[in-house]
Amino acid sequence: MSVVGFDLGFQSCYVAVARAGGIETIANEYSDRCTPSFVSFGPRNRSIGAAAKSQVVTNYKNTVQSFKRLHGRAFTDPYIQSANSNLVYELAPMPSGATGIKVLYMEEERIFSTEQVTGMLLTKLKETAESALKKPVVDCVISVPSYFTDAERRSVMDAAQIAGLNCLRLMNETTAVTLAYGIYKQDLPAPEEKPRIVVFVDLGHSGYQVSVCAFNKGKLKILATAFDSDLGGKDFDDILVNHFCEEFGTKYKLDVRSKPRALVRLYQECEKLKKLMSANSSDLPLNIECFMNDIDVSSKLNRGQFEEMCSGLLAKVEGPLRSVMEQAKLKKEDIYAVEIVGGATRIPAIKERISKFFGKELSTTLNADEAVARGCALQCAILSPAFKVREFSITDVVPYSISLKWNSAAEEGLSDCEVFPKNHAAPFSKVLTFYRKEPFSLEAYYNNPKELPYPKATIGQFLIQNVVPQASGESAKVKVKVRVNVHGVFSVSSASLVEVVKTAEGEEPMETDQIVKEEENKMQVDQEDQKLQAGDNGDKKTEAEEMETTTEDAKQQEKKNDQPPQAKKPKVKTKTLELPIESSLDWQLSREELNLFVENEGKMIMQDKLEKERNDAKNNVEEYVYDMRDKLHGILEKFVNEADRDLFSLKLEDTENWLYEDGEDQQKQVYIDKLAELKKIGQPIHERYVEAEERPKAFEELGRQIQMYMKIIEAYKAKDELYDHLDELEVTRVDKQVNDAMVWMNSKMNQQNNQDLTMDPVVKVTEIKAKTKELYASCNPVLSKPKPKPKVEPPNEEKTENGPVNGQEGTESQPCNPDKTTPAGTEQQTKTPEKNLPEMDID
Repeated sequence: MSVVGFDLGFQSCYVAVARAGGIETIANEYSDRCTPSFVSFGPRNRSIGAAAKSQVVTNYKNTVQSFKRLHGRAFTDPYIQSANSNLVYELAPMPSGATGIKVLYMEEERIFSTEQVTGMLLTKLKETAESALKKPVVDCVISVPSYFTDAERRSVMDAAQIAGLNCLRLMNETTAVTLAYGIYKQDLPAPEEKPRIVVFVDLGHSGYQVSVCAFNKGKLKILATAFDSDLGGKDFDDILVNHFCEEFGTKYKLDVRSKPRALVRLYQECEKLKKLMSANSSDLPLNIECFMNDIDVSSKLNRGQFEEMCSGLLAKVEGPLRSVMEQAKLKKEDIYAVEIVGGATRIPAIKERISKFFGKELSTTLNADEAVARGCALQCAILSPAFKVREFSITDVVPYSISLKWNSAAEEGLSDCEVFPKNHAAPFSKVLTFYRKEPFSLEAYYNNPKELPYPKATIGQFLIQNVVPQASGESAKVKVKVRVNVHGVFSVSSASLVEVVKTAEGEEPMETDQIVKEEENKMQVDQEDQKLQAGDNGDKKTEAEEMETTTEDAKQQEKKNDQPPQAKKPKVKTKTLELPIESSLDWQLSREELNLFVENEGKMIMQDKLEKERNDAKNNVEEYVYDMRDKLHGILEKFVNEADRDLFSLKLEDTENWLYEDGEDQQKQVYIDKLAELKKIGQPIHERYVEAEERPKAFEELGRQIQMYMKIIEAYKAKDELYDHLDELEVTRVDKQVNDAMVWMNSKMNQQNNQDLTMDPVVKVTEIKAKTKELYASCNPVLSKPKPKPKVEPPNEEKTENGPVNGQEGTESQPCNPDKTTPAGTEQQTKTPEKNLPEMDID
């Protein structure tokens, strides 16, 4: 199982993985741990990440960025209409009414859904993770802003499926940060002690989120969250861009917004200037060459002027801070630390306002950019059976209050009920009881639309089917389980009909009503909750329990049953029947759409792969041309005659021209054939060079072996006692072979020395190595034969084979038990007791 966390950012993404050494943020193919959130579409393929960002100026109409906020929104959404006017690429409606992105891909106009584009980005991040882990990646945890609604969360989940990922949890960004902060702390208060309260401030490129978290040993609990989805680094960029658009309009008479390419370049330069001003308070220049109409533009700005321009944005910093403290009912002295993350928290004016509000120094113990990805990877490790992680339970909160409304059975009109108030613990399940005679529907919605950064308050409709009255004609008891799951998504997860069956008086029922009620009222924890709340025995009952709630019409039904005591009634037993639920969600891709998008993504991945192979084949030709052209007048010059060199140089030059003209856009096989054609001429030249380089070493090795064998033969002939055991016939045969090898070597060396370097060699290195190997195989076994050991004469006394004879006792050198014999030819061994062996680790 893969353990991967993806921080899916507005402007950039990070990938963290769990390894034996801990959590590691991994680098992409550019050795950069930050992957830009850009997707660019071309005539033959897609570019994603850094490759796409490099095309933002040259291919601006088909390079998509800032699409994270398009999730779960209809094309008619006011935010979409507002954003459309500021984007250099074009948005268009999908057939379903959702927001699509219009681009030119494969030389035809295409409209991709937001889920598809995010799926493409996730595919790239997945490849980065697979490259680092050297294994397939499927299971993961993905971050989303805490203010995302159900529709936006479901949209991101669909994007993960398109990328072939199994998202174990959509994790709120601030919750991921709290986990990355708390899981390594060794000095947290014990579970029964007062918790440590820490505030986390995350100001990224597109949103501002604040959360308050209570830490105890082994657990964290989010107390409250607040946010401003309209405050982020991009808003400060917008102010700089607007300032310079006005200045250049006055100073150079340029209408910057009329030229999208110029506007993109200005955004890039303003972002760089903003980062420089965070580190420098002096005047800083902004210079852009050939900005518009071949005009160079220049200006300057300092931090003081920038802060003055952004005073309206800076004033919005305190709002969420105050809100989160009020929601959690905390005082500033209750706060242990204020931890800041997110790129925009590097702006000095923002840090100053946060610090001033809390009256304390800010903490920067976490990596401002990578903390979210690391927290997601930690959560994935907790959920994975492959890693043993310190027990740590996480209790998140519901960001918006959620209510249900339905047609009342007792009275005409609608009834409603708030099932999950704001900041309610999540994940969480509740059971609602209804008394109905027919199918009925529930509508889930956010009951405070003013706090939503989203135009529609509706979550979805849920039709409870197959409801029928009891046999007596009375309303049936229906239990409906509603849930906010680990992804922060609301659902009606199940419904059941409770049937009451009367039995004869005195007959023992299978299950009494009292037992059923006890069963219904007892606490149950979902599997997901159990996993997330593991080890949290202290507060599990209050944080992740199922609650049973009685609806208004159920209460009225109970009043009818609340009558004075009657005559003894027959005993009853109950049974439950699961009911089908038809969900009509405000936002969800249909199964057909999702399958189509998955199929299309697979095709595009294949097309990208084919295009990469085609480009690699083209690059191989280009590389060979440049490499051989330089070598023909360098190291290969001596190995080709002048006429052939001139012809080959001309061929290389023609190929280079072809590459930039007719060969600019050819099929992969054409480049393979072109390279083979060049190598047919160039390979023999290169081989002659390689042979000339390697041949002296090969001859030297053969000569050294011949000399060694000749010395041994001379020693044998001189009656050296070291070799007097060798067989004379064999030595004679070896002597002949060594002399033949020496004659062969001298002959080949002489022939080769007389051969021109521009011609093929007389003897190849492989032949010389084969001769060396052949000589070794035939001579070495004979000349390296070991000298036999001298025979030792046995003593003249009688020998005993199995023990002492004639009552003699065994010697010390043979500690045999006379009663136990050792087989002849074997040695006794003393076995070391196993307990004395060292403890070993086995791979």
